[in-house]
Amino acid sequence: MPRRFLIAPDKFKGSLTALEAAEAIAEGIRRIEPDAELDLCPIADGGEGFMETLISSLRGKWITCPAVDALGRGIASRYVLANTPDGPTAILEMAETAGLWRLTPDERDPVHATTRGVGMQIAHAVSEHAVSRIILGLGGSATNDGGCGMAAALGIDFLDANDEKIDPIPANPRQLRRLDFKHRIALPEIIAACDVDHPLLGPRGATAVFSEQKGATPENQTALEAALALLVSISGGDEAAVVPGAGAAGGLGFGLLHFTDAKLISGFDLLAKLLDLETRIQATDHVITGEGSLDRQSLGGKGPVALARLANRLVVPVTGFCGQADDAVRASGIFQSLHALADSGLPLETLIARAGPLLTARVIEAGLGSP
Repeated sequence: MPRRFLIAPDKFKGSLTALEAAEAIAEGIRRIEPDAELDLCPIADGGEGFMETLISSLRGKWITCPAVDALGRGIASRYVLANTPDGPTAILEMAETAGLWRLTPDERDPVHATTRGVGMQIAHAVSEHAVSRIILGLGGSATNDGGCGMAAALGIDFLDANDEKIDPIPANPRQLRRLDFKHRIALPEIIAACDVDHPLLGPRGATAVFSEQKGATPENQTALEAALALLVSISGGDEAAVVPGAGAAGGLGFGLLHFTDAKLISGFDLLAKLLDLETRIQATDHVITGEGSLDRQSLGGKGPVALARLANRLVVPVTGFCGQADDAVRASGIFQSLHALADSGLPLETLIARAGPLLTARVIEAGLGSP
């Protein structure tokens, strides 16, 4: 009797999308077991690829709208619109507009970066499609503005001592004196999916943990942290600032909580529900997952590890494939077996350039317990 495989990887960042990774794994399995039944289910826990993961399962369609990138430059952006039992639902990912992927390394500048494009997409979904729910994936951000740009695009005014509007980027913090919420547009339920539990401020906060990869210098980090602290103080956001996940996406988690009354939930938990992962795992003989890097951070509950833990609970064997894996993941016992492309000893440039064929070959080599 043919075996059934659930193939559910996240992206191999910089080389393969989650769907491309799933297809490369599927090709390897077909060569081992031509009669195998394959259920391809790419996953994403809130960052890039979140919309791609959900559009087919929710039978959605792409909507285009004008927005701006993290540096305020005009762009054509897109999001997913789907009809669900809860009414018309928009699925967005903040990285579509304010993502690091849109900037060159020389352009990374969290002091001047904004989430305004995220707010523009939210406003478009509300005004043009009257959505009853918005699902927003967090991750991959180029920003550290606490969601101020998003809030401004939704009608919240950031005012100086003369009650004049200011552009609420971290470069302008000392000008800020108060916020005026009376022009904020009416919003539907907003659910934000994130894969981190960091608060907004402090040694585990948005600035300390994530801003360096966005281009912040030590001097920038001091200014960025001060700007966020001032925002919390002036806006009365102390309660929202300490919620796990408030520091996600440069503090956009905080902005969503404080400015839109959003709910923050685990990206994987949301995805598992929308994709009915538990049922699909129970219907399979073997789960295959993975992503570009499986490391200590992954053990905090990122998609592939969360999926593997769910498969373990349901007593279904799970195999992991990745670009690289650290000792913490290898020793965790979460995966029945774990296979890293980097173990081949090939140069990083080769691993990235030939990730698809190498992943297929690694699956064939692994065998996956085939008869």
